Amino acid sequence: MVVIILFSILGFIIYRGISVISWDFLTKMPDDGMTKGGILPAIVGTGYLVLGSMIFAFPIGVLSGIYTHEYLKDSWLKTFIRFMTNNLSGIPSIVFGLFGMALFVNYLKFGDSIIAGSLTLGLLTLPVVIRTTEEALKSVEDSLRLGSYALGATKLQTIHRVILPVAYPNIITGLILSIGRVSGETAPILFTVAAYFLPKLPSSIHDQVMALPYHLYVLATSGTNMEKTRPMAYGTAFVLISIVLIINTLASILRRRLGKKVKMN
Repeated sequence: MVVIILFSILGFIIYRGISVISWDFLTKMPDDGMTKGGILPAIVGTGYLVLGSMIFAFPIGVLSGIYTHEYLKDSWLKTFIRFMTNNLSGIPSIVFGLFGMALFVNYLKFGDSIIAGSLTLGLLTLPVVIRTTEEALKSVEDSLRLGSYALGATKLQTIHRVILPVAYPNIITGLILSIGRVSGETAPILFTVAAYFLPKLPSSIHDQVMALPYHLYVLATSGTNMEKTRPMAYGTAFVLISIVLIINTLASILRRRLGKKVKMN
C-alpha cells in the first residue's frame, strides 16, 4: 500500500508537470508575474538554503550526538538532554520560523537573508541529526571500543579511528533525512528569507532568495492567472521532487560505498 501511494503521488506530479519541463524553464528567470519564464532563482535559492543549513546543523548535530553517547554517563542530565531533543523535533516548523524571525532577522539584524533562513532551517533539522548520530553510534559493537582501549588508544583516538568510520554509513542517513526535510520546508523560510518575486540570483549570504517550496505555494494559491500558473506549479513540484530523489540516491550510493569500505577493513 505504501508503494502504491508513493507511485500514485509521483505519477500524478510527473503527469501534470512533465509537459512544463524544458531547458528554458530550468535556466531562465521568472517573468510576467511568474506566469512566464523559468525557476532558476528558486532552484539556486533552495540549493543555498540546503547547503547553509547543513553547514550549520551537521557538524553541531554529529558532535552533540558523539558527546551525548560517548562522553556523557547515564544520569539525569543525559535523560534531560534526550528529552529536550525529542521535544525540539516535535515543534511545528512555523514556530521555528517565528523564532528565526525574532532572533536572526530582528535581534541579530541579519534581515530577510540566506544566513537567517539557513540558521533557522539548521535549528529545525538539528534534532534529526543528533538522534540519528546517537543511533549510529549505538550500532557500533562495544568489543571494538574495548579492543581499541586494550591497544592503548585514547578515547578521542578510538572515536576518530574506530567508532566513526563504522558509524559513518548510518550517520549519512541523518544527513539524507535532514536534506529531505530542509528542501521541502515552507513556513521557516516564509519569515526569514523567501521572496515572492525576485528575478535575479543572490550575490551574498545577506540577500533574499526565491525557494522552490515557497514558489510552489505562491503559484498554486496566489497566482493572478490560475490557468497559467497552475501548470508551472506542477512543473515546480516535479523539479523539487526530482532534486530530493537525486540527493537521496547520491547519498545512498555514498552510504553503500562507505559501508563496503568498513566491511573490507
